[in-house]
Formats: sequence, structure tokens, C-alpha cells
Amino acid sequence: MPLPNPAPRKLMHIRAIECKGYEREDGLWDIEAHLVDTKTYVHTRREGGREREPGEPVHNMWLRLTIDLDLKIHDVEAATDDGPYSICGDITPGFKSLIGLTIGAGWRREIAACVGGVKGCTHLVELLGPLGTTAFQATGRAREARNAGKPLTQKPYQLNSCHVYKDDSPAVKERWPQFYTGKQEQARN
Repeated sequence: MPLPNPAPRKLMHIRAIECKGYEREDGLWDIEAHLVDTKTYVHTRREGGREREPGEPVHNMWLRLTIDLDLKIHDVEAATDDGPYSICGDITPGFKSLIGLTIGAGWRREIAACVGGVKGCTHLVELLGPLGTTAFQATGRAREARNAGKPLTQKPYQLNSCHVYKDDSPAVKERWPQFYTGKQEQARN
């Protein structure tokens, strides 16, 4: 269901973020994100003063994480094709500092430590959130297949992450009955 009709308005800015997950032939996974910001009107770049036409990127940035099924980062590639300043792309090599991290608990804290603030680029750092969830989504079935038949010894990361996976919900009762905390039905004689 779409949002209700808005008040009269005029489109001024578009931010497009696209994330993709690829299974590689070598057993690793590439998780990629592309961010493009555009304006709907003629504007000038912060530096250089050249007029930019509607639809010409203000930001055009790429980020690739190469991970394994444990969500450990093996490589990082970052690129800035367009930014408001000519030096925007100079920081992209710094994203290699993410190599060795694992996407999971504490992910955002580790991002901040490695590439937050002056050690990174606001827009590329913003992409790391959706890249993390894309990594989980892209590798989910492969991780489940790898762990098939093994007993589940710890609570799934999804438990209590949203209202659907609240520990007393029907979805938890169906998917992970051993972690369900709701009322158990009484057997009838």
C-alpha cells in the first residue's frame, strides 16, 4: 500500500541507493552499493563553480565489500566518481581499514572507529549500514545450508530485532520453537 497522497509539492532532490550481493566462484561474496544524489534544477558544485544540469550527479559513489559466509571482510573497494569537492575521493583508500572486521554485533561501532568522522566520507559510511543488511540477505540461504543439521545452540540474531521476531510471536514459534517464550498450548485429551 503506497503512502497517502501528499500536499502539493515540487521534487528537488533524489538520492538513489542500490545494493547487490554476488556469490563468487571462489566461495567469497561481493556485496556492492552505489549511491547517486541528483538535483532537479541547475546548480553549481561547491568547488569549481561549473553549472550542473538537472540529473547530473552531485554524489556518485561506490563501495564493495568482499566477505565470507561468516561475514568477515576480506577486501574493500571504494570509489568516488563525483562529489562536491575535487578531493572527495582522496579518502577512499582508507576504507581498506575495514578488512578483518565481521558484520554483526557492534558493526556500527566498528565502522565509526575505522572510517568515522575525518577518517572517512559521510556518504560512503552511510552505505555501510545497507551493505551490512544486504550481506545478511544475500548470504542467508547459503549460511543456513552450511549449518543444516547442526543443532542451534545460541539465539538467532533475528530474535527480538523487530516486532515479527519478538520472542513470543507466532513467527518465532514456527521458525525457532526452542526460543519461543509465549504461552504453550495445552494438549487436550
